[in-house]
Amino acid sequence: MLPAIDPWFSAFVAADVAWCTYLPTRRLAEVRARRLALLLRASAQRSPLYRRILRGRNPDTVRLEELPIVSKAELMHSFERWVGDGEIRIRELREFTAERDLIAEPFLGRYTVWESSGSGGGEPGIYVQDAAAMAVYDALEAVRRIALRPGARLIDPFWLSERIVFLGATSGHFASAVSFERIRRLNPQLAARLRSVSILQSLNKQIAELDDFQPTVVATYPSVAVLLAEECDAGRLSIAPQEIWTGGETLTVNMRALIEKAFKCPVVNSYGASEFLTLASQCRYGALHLNSDWAIVESVDEDGRPVPSGTQGASVLLTNLANHVQPLIRYDLTDSVTLHSGSCACGSSLPVIEIQGRGDDTLHLVGDSDQPVRVVPLAVATVLEEEAGLFDFQVVQRGPRDVALHTGLLGEAAAAALTQAKAALGAYLGRQGAQNVQIHCYGGAPAKLGTSGKMRRVLGMPCKNG
Repeated sequence: MLPAIDPWFSAFVAADVAWCTYLPTRRLAEVRARRLALLLRASAQRSPLYRRILRGRNPDTVRLEELPIVSKAELMHSFERWVGDGEIRIRELREFTAERDLIAEPFLGRYTVWESSGSGGGEPGIYVQDAAAMAVYDALEAVRRIALRPGARLIDPFWLSERIVFLGATSGHFASAVSFERIRRLNPQLAARLRSVSILQSLNKQIAELDDFQPTVVATYPSVAVLLAEECDAGRLSIAPQEIWTGGETLTVNMRALIEKAFKCPVVNSYGASEFLTLASQCRYGALHLNSDWAIVESVDEDGRPVPSGTQGASVLLTNLANHVQPLIRYDLTDSVTLHSGSCACGSSLPVIEIQGRGDDTLHLVGDSDQPVRVVPLAVATVLEEEAGLFDFQVVQRGPRDVALHTGLLGEAAAAALTQAKAALGAYLGRQGAQNVQIHCYGGAPAKLGTSGKMRRVLGMPCKNG
């Protein structure tokens, strides 16, 4: 079954996205206010949870700051009172996302579904989008992603001459995997030129698949792109992409420079989340612009109070104006961002946003024959979550063959979870060529925080042999 899509509405939204990009700030605020009122009205009508929260408030006049801050944990706990369709049941959704063969299949014949990781501790979130929300995400991605090769797009506007690879976590219903598979299903002519490569394979297998496919475009996470760049520099990877697309992690200036130097092609970055697929897009000057016509982002301090423009916040609150099925209003994303009020040289009126994020590290281990083994943080997280069911964890590298695995769990629950997690992580590292890494497990251990104050889930250390 094809994913749910409304082609006429999609075309309308794409035109609207193009129009809003250069709207004056005042007009953009008016558009945002109208969409917020529509969201609040729909939420009060369809969601039992928000019917209670909004009781006695006028959706057209209530100030967003008057509404409560909500977290993933509390919304997931009240899932069936939260969603705006009584046919959506959490048990059926969990059964649906447990089946890999159903990735990008429409749930109930009309909803696109994906799940998030358990970052920050706790169970993963599950997010449901209707055709209208997906049309917004599609338009933001298509219209606001800069054309790195405008000449090629004039000649081939439908990308039929490209070979695009997604290198990431492909084993679950994650947003990137679902979105990529959805494109394959919606574009049969393009499907053969799209390939997914799992980062859970050994690095040698990933390299073999990439060398075989010879992609012109690589879409992946910054840490994976750095790893590929190092393999290219070492002569072990022989691909010549013309574009690199990154997202999902912090991309530093040095990381971008390393990737662009290795592949001799430009990198375009984006910022998104399971809760809103494309929150910010890079302009031709390298700045990330918040898609503030469809998303409201509040950068706040530890007490939930707004921070001034140009100041890094402790967390960020998201209000998704596109998704009326599963309202996300002042939702704590737990990211750390800085919002800027000044104009950008590109001419867009959309605000510039800097993402600090958690900055997880690549593990630099030593294998059995003293060969360097590098393991990207997303692979570690995926193994622990998908194979061991452990979401509250922190991995800290202590030496070239020594890592510590921490969890906030206590007692028997910690012992059982850590036993399973140690086995899963050890088996995965062994498949990467690091069979003799010692994994030391600790329950009830406080997590080490990054410089942003956020918990980092994977902390590495330099490896002299790497």
